[in-house]
Amino acid sequence: MPFRKILFTLLAIGLIYTVFLHYNIHRYSSEKPIEDADYLIVLGAKVNGTVPSLALQYRADAAAEYLIENPNTIVVASGGQGPGEEITEAEAISRILQDHGIEKSRIILESKSTSTIENLTFSKAMLPPSAKKGLIVTNDFHIYRSCMAAKDLGLDAKGLAAKTPKAAVLKSYTREYLAITNYYVKSR
Repeated sequence: MPFRKILFTLLAIGLIYTVFLHYNIHRYSSEKPIEDADYLIVLGAKVNGTVPSLALQYRADAAAEYLIENPNTIVVASGGQGPGEEITEAEAISRILQDHGIEKSRIILESKSTSTIENLTFSKAMLPPSAKKGLIVTNDFHIYRSCMAAKDLGLDAKGLAAKTPKAAVLKSYTREYLAITNYYVKSR
């Protein structure tokens, strides 16, 4: 087979695979969230000093909107403290939620995680036994992988999509395609 044919075939396979990933990302992020979930898990994202990144702000805002409409739902604010962060991502989420009027008694802080898998694993361990059905709150590009990971960890959770900052769309989706591929390889 000539080199051009091989190259074309590989490019075609890559394009089909990318379309498959994008379709699943869109499908999962477009689902209507369940009402009266027992819990939300808000996944952490970058905090600049004490200021949440726009991605984290959007996640916390989406969670707050849901929590206001569903007063019996509790929330796990999940995320540790990385370089350049003066507070944990969990604390930043909690502050945003409280600014929206969410009572501190409804917020559980998980402040040790450094990855999506850790966010979900550590948050699951903090849920009360009565919490059965939940929602994972993250940016739309991240819902598909987060829901797959939640299912693999035994959580009965769907997604609650927050928008992705416009300036970060290309970078976020490109990185997510790679992260999903890595997840497929490691978990299968």
